[in-house]
Amino acid sequence: MIAPVTSLAERLRPQKLDDIVGQSALTGQDGVLTRIAATGAPVSLILWGPPGSGKTSIAPLLAAAFGARLVSLSAIFSGVADLKRCFAEARAARDAGERTLLFVDEIHRFNRTQQDAFLPVIEDGSIALVGATTENPSFAINPALMSRCSLITLGALSDDALEVLLQRAEAELGTALPLTAEARAQLRLWADGDGRYLLNQAELIALSAAPEPLDPQQMGALLQRRAPVYDRAGDGHYGLISALHKAMRGSDPDASLYWLARMLVAGEDPLFVLRRIVRFASEDIGLADPQALVQAMAAVEAYRLLGSPEGELAIVQACLYCATAPKSNAAYLAQKAAWRSARESGSLLPPAHIINAPTKAMRAIGRGEGYRYDHNEPDAFSGQSYWPEALQAELFYRPNDRGFERRIAERLAWWSERRKG
Repeated sequence: MIAPVTSLAERLRPQKLDDIVGQSALTGQDGVLTRIAATGAPVSLILWGPPGSGKTSIAPLLAAAFGARLVSLSAIFSGVADLKRCFAEARAARDAGERTLLFVDEIHRFNRTQQDAFLPVIEDGSIALVGATTENPSFAINPALMSRCSLITLGALSDDALEVLLQRAEAELGTALPLTAEARAQLRLWADGDGRYLLNQAELIALSAAPEPLDPQQMGALLQRRAPVYDRAGDGHYGLISALHKAMRGSDPDASLYWLARMLVAGEDPLFVLRRIVRFASEDIGLADPQALVQAMAAVEAYRLLGSPEGELAIVQACLYCATAPKSNAAYLAQKAAWRSARESGSLLPPAHIINAPTKAMRAIGRGEGYRYDHNEPDAFSGQSYWPEALQAELFYRPNDRGFERRIAERLAWWSERRKG
């Protein structure tokens, strides 16, 4: 089978909005993009979504709906000179009564100054900007630019949507793909919601002209399986570590291992993951199980000694320990409350009886006077006050009744009664 000059993905590019697969909330009959297109009035948009979700297909369809000339740029290959030339042409077109829709792919790649350059030409009506990004616009796009654009969020394509694309591919190719049902399902799974990847792989399978349907293993030998979509410096990086943290907090060891695996398989720095597990041991377990922090720190040392892949088992052990440990955020809440009190109370001195008095002059002004050495008291407890005289005693640490903190709570209650007495 001879490959056509134009790729299968390009030949199947949507010709109207409702041809776009998997984004019915945006492109269906009552979808927001459908309503925007129906007005005929160009607006500026930021399209945020994962690779292969349809962002690039939307811009030319909107340009046609607006009756505007379409100009496309990639932020990867364009610089200030390209923007100036584009803006000058757009202003000239505006003066001639022609609208311009400027599509900028990977717009988050432009720096802050380059992004700010869009503001005057959007405001004077020279262009309607449609920017596409895979990065979270809250962090990747200047607030000033975001305030002039509507945010449209696209999702990864579902399994059903990917199957629709495969059927369209077969209709375009005029033949069924030589795949078993299991291999077909595996191909959709490998696509990971990316329609462009799916169509590219379907084209390779069709070109193989396999005499018999390929099973998953045979298909895997034919195709180069994609790496998981993961940006170690972007939204995926923070989204997955958040998922791990919350799964451990929710005491689900299996979900915790899944998110841990997702990050490490994708190439995340294991020490970054370990730093978050160490933090988790204090923030979400604390004194409910003091061994959690010990386990986490031991995993750090084990990984530094062994490296990957051997040391990754120590990360797994720490992850499982934290996920299955009793939970308490009492230490975390106590820190926040104490820090707030310290900021608000200024520079109050400790009470005189607990200030050290190493010199005769200090003792003469009452420093250290009346201090009771707790080890010399019954049950090693004096019950003295250790708060500044101008500050009422506060309660920061409130242990819960889980794990080791139950015993701490009992001890604190006993001390509290003795202190009242």
